[in-house]
Amino acid sequence: MKKTKIVATLGPATADKEVLKQMILDGLNVCRLNCSHGSHEDHKKSIDMIREINKETGLNVSILADLQGPKIRTYEMENNGVMMKEGAIVTIVTERITGTAEKFGISYSLMPRDVQPGERILLDDGKLQMEIVETNGESEIKARVIHGGILSSKKGVNLPNTKISLPSLTEKDREDLEFALNNDVDWIGLSFVRSARDIIELKHIISNRQAKARVVAKIEKPEAIEDIDEIIKVTDALMVARGDLGVEIPYQNVPLIQKMLIRKGHQFAKPVIVATQMMESMITNVTPTRAEVNDVANAVLDGADAVMLSGETSVGKFPIEVIRTMVNIVNEMEKFEGIYHKDQLPDKSQSRFISDSICFNACRLAQRVEADAIITMSYSGYTAYKIASQRPNAPIFVFTGNKQIITQLSLVWGVRAFYYDKKVSTDHTIADIKYLLAKEGLLKQGDLVINIASIPIEENGKSNMLKLSYVE
Repeated sequence: MKKTKIVATLGPATADKEVLKQMILDGLNVCRLNCSHGSHEDHKKSIDMIREINKETGLNVSILADLQGPKIRTYEMENNGVMMKEGAIVTIVTERITGTAEKFGISYSLMPRDVQPGERILLDDGKLQMEIVETNGESEIKARVIHGGILSSKKGVNLPNTKISLPSLTEKDREDLEFALNNDVDWIGLSFVRSARDIIELKHIISNRQAKARVVAKIEKPEAIEDIDEIIKVTDALMVARGDLGVEIPYQNVPLIQKMLIRKGHQFAKPVIVATQMMESMITNVTPTRAEVNDVANAVLDGADAVMLSGETSVGKFPIEVIRTMVNIVNEMEKFEGIYHKDQLPDKSQSRFISDSICFNACRLAQRVEADAIITMSYSGYTAYKIASQRPNAPIFVFTGNKQIITQLSLVWGVRAFYYDKKVSTDHTIADIKYLLAKEGLLKQGDLVINIASIPIEENGKSNMLKLSYVE
């Protein structure tokens, strides 16, 4: 069982159920619905398909709905692309027009008010660059082309020096969120997070709806890096969204930011997904470049919980092969001892000091005795996140009576979750769970296992017990 999870974006390439099923059987753990593309009807078909496959296979693949966020785009361009020549002065307007080399429209009505002369505009992931010459503050901007090229329809617009006044949840995001919560998805990705307040606002909406979804904060703005400690405290997971991040900040800073975010993920027991261009060449080729292999390998070595595919699986020619390729890289990297045993000393001032101490000592003990599994009973999932963040070499099996967290935990490194709602006594439950895992072929006679539970077991309390025993 590989420990690093794989997230794949669904799209036309995965519309066939047999293709998606094969991807899941080969090692796909989380399906991402990209709300920037596709209709609610398309996404509903994908959700139904994932749930059918989960039933058929007995697996618990998770669903992540990724909101578009305040993404600014160009409107239509004539001939679906026009040449922007260096040095030319271009007029940018906020009305929906068909763009030419002299004038084009963008989807953000407040942009003329937000920008100042001298600030930069980056288009199409930074391939084209312009500098603002003047703005009328209402509807029109004049900009000089610094780096030219072909500008196509609906390309992304980044304003790295500008404080934009767009809300973190646009009107479209609220509609997509409503759809996602109605369909009980596991995770909601929030794009272009700027501060912890963005996460708090989203969580407030989710809790008012009494929904189960947890939040992934996508880190792609310089403001988010500045507020990262506050963001990580309130979010449930992070995504290193390297595409927009590498446009908004100098690209050479991205690798160290990736490492810093993964390190903080371990520290705060929050899963971290590394995303963008991981296997980009496999959109059209059946094998990856050596640089891409190194990129995926390094994310695993850095300690990411999950690695993510975008166009490779949504529109690529080889969605099944790209999953298999990623699994091969992950399995090879997980043989390296250096990725394991990241101890996090419990903090005595924390309210969860007892359960944190149990998790810490379970991981230490697992290393000392070379345990074959760490098995935890958990209602909230807290111990699963905590144990996973310390990267034990032993597989982590989570048994829970809370159906809502089973698929959610498919994003968490090294964790496999099972539904279990019997509560006779602690000893009986431990014996029963060992029997069930042996029956599934996940444990065998003579294996050494660590069990974590809370006593009394029927109260679903915080973990306060640790037991080491053999499978008989």
